[in-house]
Order: sequence, then structure tokens, then C-alpha cells
Amino acid sequence: AVDELGLNPGTLGLVVGAGALGSLLGSVVSGRIVRAVGIGPAFTLGAVAFPAPLVLVPLAGGPTPLVLTAFFAAEFGAGLGVMLLDISAGSLQAAVIPDALRSRVTGAFRTVNYGVRPLGALAGGFLGSALGLRPALWLVTVAAVLGVLWLLPSPIPRLRRLPGPAQSD
Repeated sequence: AVDELGLNPGTLGLVVGAGALGSLLGSVVSGRIVRAVGIGPAFTLGAVAFPAPLVLVPLAGGPTPLVLTAFFAAEFGAGLGVMLLDISAGSLQAAVIPDALRSRVTGAFRTVNYGVRPLGALAGGFLGSALGLRPALWLVTVAAVLGVLWLLPSPIPRLRRLPGPAQSD
């Protein structure tokens, strides 16, 4: 964004920090959202609300204030969505994973979650070099938004309350 759009690095850093504000708000309102719509719909909403605002990033262009506003909205919205997703996911995992397996499942989940990030960074760099930055951003943003489709046929979107505690064998 600094090179492509001529943005000041400090200003861009402050605007991208809006994600932290969105995350803070998301952590505050997620309980209310779960109580209002149910755990499954809240999880599904978070799965959509996390990547959806990021479509503003490849759309960003024009005068600097407009670009910064788009980046602010994208980061804020994604931060809010990721907290709704993470809190709902954590609640679901705690409810369905037996106590005896929870630490192993959590460790495996975190290993996959954090372990693929460097691969994503490499792939993003490759795509940006091969396709150009804006097309690469479109590709990964649309893929992230469409990634929620795996969830729709599952029972999760219709799950209103957390299931009872799981039992280990």
C-alpha cells in the first residue's frame, strides 16, 4: 500500500490498527450476538464477517482519505468478525471435545492454524509477483469469502445452543 498507493507508513499503520479496535468491540458484543441468534448462527456470521470486509482492500483506490477509510473499515470489520468467529469456535470446541482430548485437539488446531501462515505468506508473495498485487488480493479475498461454503450444509448454522459435554472413551 505504501508503494502502490503512495501512503505514509505511519498513517497506514494507524489505520491498520483499526483491526484491534474491531477485535475489542467483537469480543464485547459476541456474547450478546450468541444470545440473540444462537451459537451456530453466530459462528457462521463470524465466518462471513471475518473475510467479507477485506474486499474493500483490493477495491481501495482514489484519493488518500478514501483509501484510508476503506482500509480502516476492512480492518475494523475483519477484527470484529474474527473475534465473533474465534469466541464461537472456542465455545463449540469446549462443548464437543472431551476433556481428555481437549489439549491435544487444541494443540493440533493451533499447529495447523499458525503453521500454515508462513505458507500463506509465501503463496501470497508468489501470487502478487505472478499476477500483480490487486489481482492477487482479489483472488485470495474471494477465496476467503467463499471458504464459508463448506459450513453451510453442516448442522452448525442451525445450532442454537451448545451441545452437552462430550464424553471420552
